[in-house]
Amino acid sequence: MTEPGPNTLTAEAAQALGPARSPAGILWRRFLEHRLALGSLLVLILFAAAALAAPVIEQLLGHDATLVDLFNAKQPASLAHPLGTDELGRDLLLRLLYGGRVSLTVGLVAALCAAVIGTAVGLWAGYFGGAADALLMRLTDGVIALPLLPLLIVLAAIDLTKLGLPEALATSQDVSLYRIVVLIALVGWTTVARLVRGATLSMKTREFVRAARALGAGAPRIVLVHILPNVVSPIIVATTLSIGNIILLESVLSFLGLGIQPPIASWGNMLTNAQELIWDAPALAIYPGLLIFATVIAFNFLGDGLQDALDPRAVE
Repeated sequence: MTEPGPNTLTAEAAQALGPARSPAGILWRRFLEHRLALGSLLVLILFAAAALAAPVIEQLLGHDATLVDLFNAKQPASLAHPLGTDELGRDLLLRLLYGGRVSLTVGLVAALCAAVIGTAVGLWAGYFGGAADALLMRLTDGVIALPLLPLLIVLAAIDLTKLGLPEALATSQDVSLYRIVVLIALVGWTTVARLVRGATLSMKTREFVRAARALGAGAPRIVLVHILPNVVSPIIVATTLSIGNIILLESVLSFLGLGIQPPIASWGNMLTNAQELIWDAPALAIYPGLLIFATVIAFNFLGDGLQDALDPRAVE
């Protein structure tokens, strides 16, 4: 029988250490310990599922979400209209579901686009350094210094036909949705850029990056294969936390009449339509306001949970 060497674990020692855990399993267990984040994830899944099921719910209720019925305007909750009707007689529940589709889409798509831009800027500045780093970081500082809400208000008020866009596109119903996503993505990338730059500066001095460079790997391969996978954690956390802020920005712009334009429904422009009816039909303002509040809080708690789960300094 062979004697165990100094680097060989006995069966008793291996059993004492417990079963080996995969990195994904460790992250999931850490996330489950964050009860607020887990509850927020369930709430967001519920909101997303309800928004996706809006056409099915519309068929079950037998109503058209866009059909105007002034004879049934501002009706209270009933079996036919579970949350009542709005100022034009449209079913409020269906309007909230379709509005959730728009608000959640703007938040997710704009956050992902901003994360892509910020990741590219941060990787380039952190890896290559020098003049590129100085130029990109001064650009980042300049964007951060801009007053965000006034800037978005000015940009959202620009007549797109004067920018050379085709009139058919500039006057289409969906152009307000595209414009909000583009504007927020163009100014919302700075946090991700600074986080990725700092992580890249740390990663490019590691031994595995030096070994890849010594083996002849080019800069694109080193950045994409060796550095980017190791800086994904701050990108995920920053993107998740930014979604709530983006939904708030979209709601504010829509509330001011510069965001999503009717007849497309969003939670923000539903608040705009309800501001003059707050005493006659308070539910028209309460429901979209509560949904905005719950969604933003849920995304913030989810981001906190992901930050704790992905923290490499967490002790097992």
